Amino acid sequence: MKVGMRAIAVILAFAMSTWFSFETHAGAQGGGGAHSAATTISGKVYQFEKIADGIYYATSSGPMATGGNHPIIINDRDVLLVDDGTTPGAARALLEDMKLITDKPVRWVVNTHFHYDHTDGNSVFGPDVEIIGHEFVRHAIADLDVVHREPLKTALANMPIQLESFKKQLGDVKDPGQRATLEKQLAATQADLAELKMLKPTPPTMTYSSKMTLYRGQREIQFLFLGRGHTQGDTVVFLPKERIVCTGDLMESRLAYMGDAMFDEWITTLEALKNLDFDTVLPGHGVPFHEKSLITAYQGYLKDLIANVAELRKQGLSAEETAQKVDLTSHKADFPQIQGPGADLRGVRRMYEWMDERAKR
Repeated sequence: MKVGMRAIAVILAFAMSTWFSFETHAGAQGGGGAHSAATTISGKVYQFEKIADGIYYATSSGPMATGGNHPIIINDRDVLLVDDGTTPGAARALLEDMKLITDKPVRWVVNTHFHYDHTDGNSVFGPDVEIIGHEFVRHAIADLDVVHREPLKTALANMPIQLESFKKQLGDVKDPGQRATLEKQLAATQADLAELKMLKPTPPTMTYSSKMTLYRGQREIQFLFLGRGHTQGDTVVFLPKERIVCTGDLMESRLAYMGDAMFDEWITTLEALKNLDFDTVLPGHGVPFHEKSLITAYQGYLKDLIANVAELRKQGLSAEETAQKVDLTSHKADFPQIQGPGADLRGVRRMYEWMDERAKR
């Protein structure tokens, strides 16, 4: 029982920090060197940081569970949106707040990978919008319905716990301002849970296998599959003229969820990412960064994670036991979310599966 409770604690802590970001953009730093927040434009749910001419980075500024962050590329006549949020409600809120930065229509949406917090806004877009993704993403959503598996299962399990926590706090709090904040968080979480229970997975309408290029006026936008890593179908959006790369969860400024990872290939794919000529990384979670050294640091983390898990597994430990004992604190300087020994159980379980898969080759 002791093992199970500690494992649950690890899952909850990781899922709460990774999948439901209630903090502002300036407070969401998870490592990756200095990032000085530029002047932002704030809407009701999102705020927008200008990165370059026509390029913005959208992050949550309220209690709604919005999922990942969104690079927004404003072209001569239209807009391309990178990922579209955890729920249809989050996508609609994003579109409404985007009116603060442009009156041009969204005509293109890119799903960087299949996870629900990046794709479940797809259903709000009509036939005049093309949703682009790697061919695996369409297969994953349309044929396998992986969107309704992890990490959504953990999110759905956590939200009732959040609701009970808010209710308990409301029973104790006396300050009117704190009560109003808690009531707002409670209402937002109830609405999020209702939407998550009624998700309608919607696959991309346009796919590619290795590379696709879109020209919108003077803007060149490349969609690149550099190899498997975070998932089996990660898209990198590359703007060669602006030297900006949008990496989804293939490379965040902090540790990423690993429940669908291809660990050895991830390291190789990150090397291919470093070979691109870019100055700025806009990740799917965390904050923008500029240092390729952070990518190297994450490769080192992955290598050490593989080695440490393999050693503990060799000792006969279960995935649950290994998730508690694995020690990556040597990487804390680059990834401050590492507070002590332990790793997300879902990632360790996936690594055990991956090791079994490799043994059968």
